[in-house]
Amino acid sequence: MTAARVMLADDHTILVEAFRNLLEPHYEVVGTVADGRALIEAASQLKPDVIVVDIGMPLMNGLEAGVRLKQVVPTAKLIFLTMNEDPDLAAEAMRRGASGYLLKSSAASELIRAIQMAMKGETYLSPQIARRLQKSYANSPQPGERAKTLTPRQREVMQLLAEGKSMKEVADVLNVTPRTVAFHKYRIMDELNLNTTAELIQFAIKSRILVL
Repeated sequence: MTAARVMLADDHTILVEAFRNLLEPHYEVVGTVADGRALIEAASQLKPDVIVVDIGMPLMNGLEAGVRLKQVVPTAKLIFLTMNEDPDLAAEAMRRGASGYLLKSSAASELIRAIQMAMKGETYLSPQIARRLQKSYANSPQPGERAKTLTPRQREVMQLLAEGKSMKEVADVLNVTPRTVAFHKYRIMDELNLNTTAELIQFAIKSRILVL
């Protein structure tokens, strides 16, 4: 049987190399990237079977990238990695089509098992997250409800601004003018009733557009 083609996305080089060394005896690691935007571009070319993606990546977080990936490589299985034990974050990942959700503190064998299960069409959750999710799943409303009114471009702008980038830097990343970025920023703040950049950053964190 042909080995599954796996792609790794994480902005921590040491972790990426550790994952590569762990997986290469079992799978074909076809590429690695360090941010969400690079992930989408590379995945569209490499067409991996499984994408192991860090949630807290720069330029575009793993959850946002996951939505785009489902359009670019709809057959790819997404396995999310994070240091964040918040069950709401895990629930959001599941809603976005995750085949796996692991804590970075998990045993190495869990990642291999998660890929095995994903290739069978099953879903894997780290035991710690599964227990937390079970306890809190009934809680509502979800923290990110207001963020659902934002367009994909507005979410991109919000994440980049919340990362501390200037309007010019955001414009360079998105290949638009600073004036366009300013338009999006103030439209976002108006729609969400935010008054300061600090409130914008807090909203981005609480709604998981910026994942720390």
